[in-house]
Amino acid sequence: MPNLFAPEVDMTTAQIPTLHEQFHAYARRWPEEAAVAAQFLALLDEAANPFVRQRLAGHFTSSAWLVSGDGERVLLTHHRKLQRWLQLGGHADGERDLAAVALKEAEEESGLPGLTLDSDELFDLDRHWIPERGEVPGHWHYDARYVVRAGAVEAFVVSEESLALAWRPVRELSADPQADESMRRMAGKWLGR
Repeated sequence: MPNLFAPEVDMTTAQIPTLHEQFHAYARRWPEEAAVAAQFLALLDEAANPFVRQRLAGHFTSSAWLVSGDGERVLLTHHRKLQRWLQLGGHADGERDLAAVALKEAEEESGLPGLTLDSDELFDLDRHWIPERGEVPGHWHYDARYVVRAGAVEAFVVSEESLALAWRPVRELSADPQADESMRRMAGKWLGR
């Protein structure tokens, strides 16, 4: 089992933290989620490429907790395939910089200009099952989530991946029993920052 509590990396001499470093830092910040971080580390260390969707034993995806400029609201998508309100995101498709994937997916799925990553620090990790759809069997998504902040323009454009988009108050989402459990968890993390 990987040592999840490895020492901090000196960021004054290092570049952007590697995924290994990000997963270790996440386990230190959220010790109650260390087992989830260990699953992500195990996937990262497997021989088969975990950054491509063709790896049906499980693969990385990345999402954006896309907050308004004032941090009070989050932009959600009514996901066309999953038929649920979720954060914006998608497959890594070979890209190993999952923060960059989160930003790209947020831009593509929202149509919003001027989006920025709040930091390269992981905001949330979620391993979830994707049911069989057509010729694609059910499989695991290992979703790395980053905070993305909107600029001055908040008028979004609904992409073909979504049935709808909506800005939702984070405080309201945190208390909504109908919301996905991981959405409530992220809302709680955001409110507690």
